[in-house]
Amino acid sequence: MGDPKFSRKSYDTPSHPWQGERIKTEAEVVKTFGLKNKTEVWKAETMLRNFRKQSRTLQARLRTSDAQAKIEADALVAKCSRMGILPVTGGNLNDILVLKDEDILNRRLQTVVFQKGLSSTVKQARQLINHGHIFVGGHKVTVPGYIVLREEEGIVAYNPASPFTDENHPMRASAAHAGAADDAKAVAREQAEAENAAAAKADAEEAGITAEDGAN
Repeated sequence: MGDPKFSRKSYDTPSHPWQGERIKTEAEVVKTFGLKNKTEVWKAETMLRNFRKQSRTLQARLRTSDAQAKIEADALVAKCSRMGILPVTGGNLNDILVLKDEDILNRRLQTVVFQKGLSSTVKQARQLINHGHIFVGGHKVTVPGYIVLREEEGIVAYNPASPFTDENHPMRASAAHAGAADDAKAVAREQAEAENAAAAKADAEEAGITAEDGAN
């Protein structure tokens, strides 16, 4: 029958279970993104932590003129760009250091479905995905935490067999109203995120991590 497979967690849990400020922040994130539990928050944090660790390690290697590090750095930046958490062009290792958990959570299929107006609420987006109403590139995806690549954004749509394909479906109407109301919030949120990213990037450079280190 072959060797037994021992599964292991794909995320790290908090080092201390009782931290009031962290618990409050995580609860707000769970509510904002319609997550099932805090495990999904920890998964995003672990993914981002790994990217940051790779970025710092590669920047240190680049200072020693390591040719292989340049190749690995380009591959890491390209990967983050395909995921949609970095710009298509012009991204570097420093940009990875200033990413936030929200940047990862915004790439989840559940969030993308809601932002595209396919659902009236972010929780309904999760329900649609779980019940098989959402296709990605012609294939049914039932995992709300699926990371949508940049090239897949335009091919997220309803399952052709789903009743939601009917434009007169009552939930389609409410989704349209919800999407219009979220436009103003999205603009304000993007502006705030841009200001926070600029401040975080300035802090990173003040700590001795320059833009040249990330670009080399």
